[in-house]
Amino acid sequence: QVQLVESGGGLVQAGGSLRLSCAASGSIFSINAMGWYRQAPGKQRESVASITSGGSTDYADSVKGRFTISRDNAKNTVSLQMNSLKPEDTALYYCYARVQLITTLRFSDYWGQGTQVTVSS
Repeated sequence: QVQLVESGGGLVQAGGSLRLSCAASGSIFSINAMGWYRQAPGKQRESVASITSGGSTDYADSVKGRFTISRDNAKNTVSLQMNSLKPEDTALYYCYARVQLITTLRFSDYWGQGTQVTVSS
């Protein structure tokens, strides 16, 4: 019913930058929160950043001041600008969205397939 497609991952040296993007499509009436999680090998998935439809943002302490989340409500997209990357930022990054479906008007959470970010030292 809803698909989230991520792009923008890759390999970068420490101190470099990457920009992740995610586009939601399908039976969407509205989207509440959107954001990014990440999961490193052997670790639990953790929240990186989130943004509401009104533009309120929240960040993990480990990325504050380095990452910036933004969204385009008209296009149902969310982006994550990642600067000053560190090797510990290496992980599989997942986009998510809390979507209100056209069919039921109920909210459900949807996830992208993940995009790999690797930061070399």
